[in-house]
Amino acid sequence: MSVAVLDSKTITGFVEAKEAFKNCVEEYFKMLDSNGDGGISRNELEEGLGRIFTMELKSRSKEDIDEFYSTIFERFDEDGDGKIDRNEFSSLMREIMLAMARGIGNLPVIVALDQDSLLMMAVKHELALTR
Repeated sequence: MSVAVLDSKTITGFVEAKEAFKNCVEEYFKMLDSNGDGGISRNELEEGLGRIFTMELKSRSKEDIDEFYSTIFERFDEDGDGKIDRNEFSSLMREIMLAMARGIGNLPVIVALDQDSLLMMAVKHELALTR
């Protein structure tokens, strides 16, 4: 766990850095697709998404989390096959990150993040650009 300062520009800058964001999303997709079949089932998503958004999900009730996963599949499983493929997953991560950026706004906030969380990847990306 690390403490970081970020704002909406930290997140949007990472999402807009197409290659860096794509590589990160691909890494997370491979991590979540535990059986390697090229799609993420609801069970795989539930087991693995907490590793990407650890602190963000820990603060929610079980009902909120169940609704969150149901909404993800309703919205992003575009072909209705019960799995989220690479393109659907990329769209999902982009939408979640941009929603968090809107929620955080332009003023810097201090947050506790797991080293492997997607928000921490955004912070690391921003830091690399300033060096």
